[in-house]
Amino acid sequence: MRIDKFLNSVNITKRRSVAQDMISNSVVLINDVVAKASKSVEVGSIITINYLNDTKKYEVIQIPTTKSTPKSLQNEYIKEIS
Repeated sequence: MRIDKFLNSVNITKRRSVAQDMISNSVVLINDVVAKASKSVEVGSIITINYLNDTKKYEVIQIPTTKSTPKSLQNEYIKEIS
């Protein structure tokens, strides 16, 4: 699954356009490499997001099969590392 779709489907971002904007501004990294919107996410990948005042890291546990998932099921797909 593409990183921009993944961020939206597991509710890290509210809209895919927000995810694409974050990716184009080089604040999203996959396994410590700056991500492009077309980069695929795999199970075990580490996603790092550099916010203005904070950095969050997530480990991909599972790839969703649907376009969107309920926020209550977010822990089935990602695990926040820091």
